[in-house]
Amino acid sequence: MYLESEGVQLQDSSVIELGAGTGLVGIVAALLGADVTITDRDVALEFLRMNVKDNLPCDILRKVSVKSLNWGQSLDDFSKYDFILGADIIYLEETFSDLLKTFLHVTSENSVILLSCRLRYQRDYVFMDMMKEHFTVADVHYDTNTDVHIFRAQRLCTKEL
Repeated sequence: MYLESEGVQLQDSSVIELGAGTGLVGIVAALLGADVTITDRDVALEFLRMNVKDNLPCDILRKVSVKSLNWGQSLDDFSKYDFILGADIIYLEETFSDLLKTFLHVTSENSVILLSCRLRYQRDYVFMDMMKEHFTVADVHYDTNTDVHIFRAQRLCTKEL
């Protein structure tokens, strides 16, 4: 809902969805005109591919690819993206370092990360603090009915010496 209602301009931009699950966020991004790479672990790909195929018209389906991505691994298979999307992917503390490594790999200084999540536990705040070491992070939307935050993050500018 946030992508559409807040006027996020995805038309003709490159988008990657991390930890896609059903692929809903990536599917919406494709319907809004983006070239989308939808990713998850190998075990989720069969269902994910089927869901993407069943929910996108053929003319939009050609702008979508579904790929395996285990955070922090085989990152050379992925480039920089305009938008990095993630919904409810901050929950396993042991994945935090690899998720951050992945964010750093797929972003440039112009990339925007949109992260939708509930902040349930102290460890969730720890991850947000880890993000703030490399990104500006703003809480741009909060839904009181679902207790879901949308965070917008961009790489901190590196100063040339």
